[in-house]
Amino acid sequence: MKYAAVIFDLFGTLVDKFPLEEHRKILQQMASVVSAPPDDFTRLWFDTYEERGMGTFQSYEANIEYICQKLGVKTDNSHVKFAVKINREGGARLMKPRPHSTELLAYLKTENYKTGLISDCGVEIPKIFNNMPFALLIDMAIFSSLVGMQKPDLRIYQLAAERLEVKPEDRLYIGDGDSNELTSALEAGMQPVLVRNPAEDHNDVYRTYFEGDDWQGPAISSLREVRDLIE
Repeated sequence: MKYAAVIFDLFGTLVDKFPLEEHRKILQQMASVVSAPPDDFTRLWFDTYEERGMGTFQSYEANIEYICQKLGVKTDNSHVKFAVKINREGGARLMKPRPHSTELLAYLKTENYKTGLISDCGVEIPKIFNNMPFALLIDMAIFSSLVGMQKPDLRIYQLAAERLEVKPEDRLYIGDGDSNELTSALEAGMQPVLVRNPAEDHNDVYRTYFEGDDWQGPAISSLREVRDLIE
């Protein structure tokens, strides 16, 4: 075996990124429920992306209340909870597995590879993830909002190594290049690989610190190609 473990990013890697326009529609529905200006609510939701990812907001209720306070909108607890429900249901609808993701993870398990996940996300995403078809095929999942650190912080990769009990050089990391995740995985001693999505509309996704266009390391266009990398 070339590697003992394969660690994946979530959005853009194992599942599709949320289409930006569909995401905005969900946020506007949430804004309507709490009687907030839709455009301002949407802007502040995206502006608080890093706070969600770091777990600064321990619930989406807290995030919504913060935005409403910023906008001078009085909140009602039942309306806030309904807005969270809209977000959760919308997220579950948009979190679609990428082609071959479940098939690949099942193969890795049958071949005795350890599997891991590192995702920058808010506290609602783990709840949705746990209901996904491949969740049980992941040995170790790290969600940034639950551990208080995000990529490209090297500590998040070190935490993955500790939990999987695998040396850095024996870990393959697969990601779509957001959050400078590939460079930081390399700095952490892992073997990073960019996974591209030829069908993705780059104008219809939200990205932060994207390095995919400039990545000079190994790259694939389908998760099926991961098998070629490890065999």
